[in-house]
Amino acid sequence: MLNISHNHTSEQIDIKKFKSGQHIFDIQYHKIFKKLLLVFFIIIGIIMLLPWTQSISSSGSVTTIKPGQRPQTLQSQIPGRIEEWFVQEGDFVKQGDTILRISEIKSEYFDTQLTARTGNQITAKTSSVEAYKNKVNALRNQISALQQERRLKLEQAENKLIQSRLKVTTDSMDLEAAKINATIAETQYQRAVTLEKEGLKAVKDVEEKYAKLQDTQAKLMSLQNKFLSTKNEVINSQLAISTISATYNDKFAKSESDLYTAQSIGYNAEVEVSKLESSLANYTKRSSLLYITAPLDGYINQTIKSGVGETLKEGEQLVNIMPANYELAVEMYVRPIDLPLLHKGEKVRVQFDGWPAIVFSGWPNVSYGTYGAKIIAVENFISSNGMYRVLLSPDETDVEWPEAIRVGSGAQTIALLDNVPIWYELWRQINSFPPNFYQPAGASKSKTDKNSY
Repeated sequence: MLNISHNHTSEQIDIKKFKSGQHIFDIQYHKIFKKLLLVFFIIIGIIMLLPWTQSISSSGSVTTIKPGQRPQTLQSQIPGRIEEWFVQEGDFVKQGDTILRISEIKSEYFDTQLTARTGNQITAKTSSVEAYKNKVNALRNQISALQQERRLKLEQAENKLIQSRLKVTTDSMDLEAAKINATIAETQYQRAVTLEKEGLKAVKDVEEKYAKLQDTQAKLMSLQNKFLSTKNEVINSQLAISTISATYNDKFAKSESDLYTAQSIGYNAEVEVSKLESSLANYTKRSSLLYITAPLDGYINQTIKSGVGETLKEGEQLVNIMPANYELAVEMYVRPIDLPLLHKGEKVRVQFDGWPAIVFSGWPNVSYGTYGAKIIAVENFISSNGMYRVLLSPDETDVEWPEAIRVGSGAQTIALLDNVPIWYELWRQINSFPPNFYQPAGASKSKTDKNSY
């Protein structure tokens, strides 16, 4: 019935007299509800006061700590043609084991005796170098002999010049004596002629004086000729000295020219020997490059080039190899806003793909299936995905990582930060505030230390 009037039935009838009314109003169920509600709020309040560990969650992948322990791709350093494979995918190889053999495809390396012939050329050129060295020594000895000979010749010519000058002096004195004798003979002859005209001398005496005069004049002429001859000998001796110097200078110039020519040819031969030795070393090294060997112990993951007879270019990828010995690590990527919160040596929890886990990010101690790690490096430059790369290594004080983990598998990481109450964390999440900025123990040294990561 609709209650459309202002007259209420409850004011005229006592509902508690009826059994249904008594059943409803006499039971105190609302008091129990209030107590339950009060207990619930007390529990919620206690929970809100419990500690909560702030964290930064990220995804990453398994890698290795050292770059040399990561999967590698082998390339051929020279172009060639695949001749023979010695392994198959999944094989274990040791360092130095031959993986495949290739052959040359360039015509200048087709000669199988190339290294032997180059060695013979080196031997011949080395002999040529020795021959030119001997020739240089011979020319030096020749120049030394010429110098000795020139010294002796010059001494001989100088002695002859001295003798000629002394002879000129002697002849000049003889000439002066002859001139005096000729003057005396002329005076005596004139006196004899005068006395003969006066009758005091006989004609015979005049003739004798005349003969003596002729003899002294003849001797004077002879000594004059001899004096001129000795003067010519002095001039000839001086000319001989100049001639000797000029002659031996020409010989020296020719011998030194031959010496420099021999040295130049010898140096060129040494350069050719050096080039041939370099070529021989290159040919020998190139021959060893025809065999592609394993750089370390590992497993053959994938053969990129396949078949026999297939040609390949220089630097072309051939096979992937995974090192057998490696130290696992995890690389994760964090947002730039979270980067200042991470520090070297900080603890991180890791969950690996394929390993079941129950994760309580705020209570890492009660999480199951996660493994301990610590930060060993923080990248200083942003990656191509707009995030910063952080490298993690296993925590020696925690549970060991599973042995079955393989490089490249996925991982989820939780970087543990500051401990705060749960109510504060809820308030932060509702307001979209970042985690608390803090410095863990041992990390608050200086800005320089942070940049050194």
